[in-house]
Amino acid sequence: MHQLSVLVFAYYFPPMGLSGVQRVTKFVKYLPDSGWQPHVITTGPVAYYAHDPSMLEELEERDVVIHRTQGADINAKLKGKGTVAMPREFFRKILRKASDTFYVPDNKKAWSRQALELGRQLVKEHEFDVIFVSGPPFSTMTAAAQLSHETGIPLVVDYRDLWFGNQFHFYPTFWHSHKHQQLEREVLLVASRVTVTNRRIKEHLIRRHDFLTSEEVVIIPHGYDPEDLAMAPTTRRHDGKFRLTYSGIFYDVVTPIPFFKAVKKLRASRPDIPLDLHFVGLLRDEYRKAAQRMGIADLITDHGYCAHREAVGMLTESDALWMMVGNTRNADTISSAKLYEYFGTRKPLLVSVPDGALRKDAERYGAAWITNPNDVDAIATSIIEMYELFKRGSLPTPNETVVEGFNRIGLTEQLAKQFAMSTRVV
Repeated sequence: MHQLSVLVFAYYFPPMGLSGVQRVTKFVKYLPDSGWQPHVITTGPVAYYAHDPSMLEELEERDVVIHRTQGADINAKLKGKGTVAMPREFFRKILRKASDTFYVPDNKKAWSRQALELGRQLVKEHEFDVIFVSGPPFSTMTAAAQLSHETGIPLVVDYRDLWFGNQFHFYPTFWHSHKHQQLEREVLLVASRVTVTNRRIKEHLIRRHDFLTSEEVVIIPHGYDPEDLAMAPTTRRHDGKFRLTYSGIFYDVVTPIPFFKAVKKLRASRPDIPLDLHFVGLLRDEYRKAAQRMGIADLITDHGYCAHREAVGMLTESDALWMMVGNTRNADTISSAKLYEYFGTRKPLLVSVPDGALRKDAERYGAAWITNPNDVDAIATSIIEMYELFKRGSLPTPNETVVEGFNRIGLTEQLAKQFAMSTRVV
C-alpha cells in the first residue's frame, strides 16, 4: 500500500507572513504525524506586507514537498519590492473595491490558473489520495475543484472565512453577487468534504446550499501550536507595570481607535495605573499619529512585524492580551486566528467583539473580559478590573479543557480523519 498523499493548494504560505499563512502551514507541519505526506502548490517570490522565513524553517525537518509557481497577479509583478508597506486605510479600501469590481472571484485568478496547470503535471507524476484547498483566495478553490473534477481525486475545501457574503467583500452589481454564488456552488458540488473554522460559517453554508448535509461540513477551528509556546521565554518580568499586548494588524473594522480612547479616558481617571501597551505586527503610521493626538503615545511600544515565534514569546511575556473586531456584515462568522493563538498562552484576555463565534469562544475560555467593540467605557472599566487583580496577583486562569481543544496537533488529526473519510483507499 502506497503512502497516503495530499495535494495542497495554498497561495498564502511561507515565507509570506501574517495570520492567513498559519492555518495551512501548521496543518502541513503536523499531517505527516497522521500518515499523510503533503505536496504543497504555492507561489514563488511575491511582494507582500510581511515575510517570515522562520515559518518555512519549521517545515524543513518534516515530510513535506513544496512546489512553487509564479502567476501574473499583482503581488508577483511587484516581487522585486519584497516586503511592502500597507497603504493607509482609506486607500486600502479603494484598492479593495477596485479589485472586487474587476476580478471575480479575486485578484489571485492568474496565479490559480498557473497552480491548476502545475497540479495537472503533478498528478501525472504522483498518486494523490486527496486534494486540499483553503480559502481565501477563493479562485484557488475553483482551481482545486477543476483538478478534482478532471481526475476524480476527492476534494476537501476549507473555509477560513465566508466566500459569498464575506464581511469585507464588495459586490458592485447583481452580476458580481450572482457570479460569486455560482462559483461557490460549483466548487461545493465537487467537494467530498467541507471544513470551516466555526459553527456560524457552517450554518451559513448549509442554509445557502441545500445539497450540503451537516455531516459533510465539519468544524475545525483555528488554534495554537504548542511547539511555538514551548520555545517561548519563561522568565517573569518584575518591573511592576501592567503589560497589555496586541498581536497582528489593523484593517477595515479591526481598529485600535476605541481602545486608544479607553486608554486616554483611563489615564485621566486613574493615572496611578502603570500601563505598558505593546504592539506586535503592523501598527500603521495613521494609528501612531492617532495615539500621539490622544496623548498616549508614550505608553506604547511598537515592535513592528516579528518572526512568528518571537511574536509568541512577546505574548507569553505579557500580563494580558487584547484583541478587537468591529461591527460589520456577517460579523458573527468572523473567526480571527489571533484569539486562538492567545488561548495557547493561557493569559487573561480583553476581547472586544460583536456577538458571534469569537465572543462565544472567549466566553468558553473563561479568563476573558468581553466588551462590545466600540464601548469605550466598558473597555476602560475592564482594564481597571484586570489591573486590580494583577496587582493582587489574582488574575484568572482559563478552562484548560477548552484550551486543549484548540491545540493544532489535535486539530490536524481531525483534518486527517476528514481526508480518510473522503479518500478511496479507506
